[in-house]
Formats: sequence, structure tokens, C-alpha cells
Amino acid sequence: MIIEFYKYQGTGNDFIMIDDRENKFDIVDDVLITALCERRMGIGADGLILLREHDTLDFEMTYFNSDGNQSSMCGNGGRCIIAFANMLEMIDTETTFMAIDGEHKGEIMEDGISLKMQDVAKIEGVNDGLVIDTGSPHFIEMVDDLDDLDVNKEGRRIRNLAPFKKDGINVNFVQVSADLHVRTYERGVEAETLSCGTGVVATALAMHYANCIEENLISVNTKGGELMVSFEEFNNTYRNIWLIGEASMVYVGEFEC
Repeated sequence: MIIEFYKYQGTGNDFIMIDDRENKFDIVDDVLITALCERRMGIGADGLILLREHDTLDFEMTYFNSDGNQSSMCGNGGRCIIAFANMLEMIDTETTFMAIDGEHKGEIMEDGISLKMQDVAKIEGVNDGLVIDTGSPHFIEMVDDLDDLDVNKEGRRIRNLAPFKKDGINVNFVQVSADLHVRTYERGVEAETLSCGTGVVATALAMHYANCIEENLISVNTKGGELMVSFEEFNNTYRNIWLIGEASMVYVGEFEC
């Protein structure tokens, strides 16, 4: 069977997107997903996303990490699927869709794609960092020199510490200057990615919670580009959280399965 795919990216976080409204793609085949995401012998991507029909909302998003396993929410993937649904003429400039962590709203603006995230009511200190779940679990640690840090080595070490080893955790290293600069080691990819949307949101909230920044509209720089995070805060509960940035199609192709 020939399946058409679309390659999308959001600040360098790249995804294989499949219009699966007819439920033709076999999501049980994690070996196939891993092969498709492999960068030398496959298409190459940080993950694979299926767009499927939903009974009451515009569509449903199902996300797989590059290791073939279905994963938790992906912020950049959420922004990319909004652009994808618009390209398919399923939506205009606003949407509400279902993801693994619940409903999300999205908006297409002149300067990028905005994705509304779930509220965050719990932030806890673990070891030398903060742990926040922004649809995916994240560990955030401040560092003095982000450029010289071995993110893969340190991220892998923290990801496999006793509190996180069973389920894994995404690890974000942040340096605070005029803006925030962050690099992320992603579980499931098991390597540093150019950008991580839920990690950017977690980092922005963590730095606000730790009183390192006061603004509620924050610029966050990743290796793949700049993202913005806006939010409201009351009694250490964060709500009306939006992740904002560019997302675009890279190319279209086909594969046989």
C-alpha cells in the first residue's frame, strides 16, 4: 500500500505527518515508524503524527516518538498539525482538536502558529531542578554555559536517574540572560533535538516560578529558532498558556508499507 506523507517542522523539530482520516495506517507497527523516522535509511524525523477524524472536534492528533512508541503531548507537533489541517482545508484560522492530554485550541496568525496548552498547577523541586508536566514531563535545570554543555551526556544521565528511569523524562538546560536560551534532551528520541515545544513552555514557567523572570510573555531561544510563551499566573497556578512560533511544510512524498 502506498501512503502519502508530508514533512513538517517547527523551529527545527521535524515530523512525518499523515492524513489518516480513513484509518489506513497501522499504528501497531512500531518497527515501521522507527524505520520511517531514521535519518540515514528512512525519511528522517523526530516523530510521526497521524491526523484522524474526531466525532465532535475538528480532528484528532496521535503522536509517536522516533522510537515507534506512542507518546505524550508534543507542542511543536501540535503547532505543525494545525498548519497541516489548514493546508488540507479542514480548518480556517482557528481550531479545536483532541490530543492525548485533552482538547487544544489553535490559531493561525500572520507571524506564526499559536497552540493553547493545558493548565499547570504543580511544580516541584527534584534534585537540582524543577519538574513540570506541560502535557509531557520535563526536568528543568539552570546552567551557566549552555554552549559548552554536553546535552546528550548530561540529559541521558538525568533521564535515567532513579526518580525518572521507569517512565523517562525530557531534560531541559536553561541559561538566563536578556532572553531564555534552552537546549532539550527528549525521551523517545533519546537525543537532543533542535527544539521542544512542551519543553519551552516548561522552561518559561519554571523560570517565572523561580522568580528568574517577571514577564508573562517570554521569548525562548532554541537551537532551531525562537518561540514565545504567554500565560496567566495566580497562586502558582498557570493558565491560558500559549506556545507561539513558526511552523512550515518541508516537502511531500510517498512510501510503501
